[in-house]
Amino acid sequence: GTRLSLGQRQLVAFARALLADPRILILDEATSSVDIGTERQIEQALRRLLAGRTAFVIAHRLSTIRDADLIVVLEHGRVVEQGTHEELIARRGLYTSLYGDWAAEVA
Repeated sequence: GTRLSLGQRQLVAFARALLADPRILILDEATSSVDIGTERQIEQALRRLLAGRTAFVIAHRLSTIRDADLIVVLEHGRVVEQGTHEELIARRGLYTSLYGDWAAEVA
């Protein structure tokens, strides 16, 4: 039989979630083990999946959360910042540093 890649399995999982039509989603590292091309496909699927829903998204790849209504930044288990992407970038705190590191990594 044909085996699916990790990215393909994640896309199938998102399709299943869309079919279930949940009101609340919890996503833990949804794009952690995929290449940049697959990550972009997953991001597109996530935009559709998350529209009109409450979601808790745990992410190190910050592209996944850039469009969130509220981003909560944790450090050592404590909330250190919260706001939209634009608000957090403007504050030049931990999120800005993390985002800069992430952006340099994918460039």
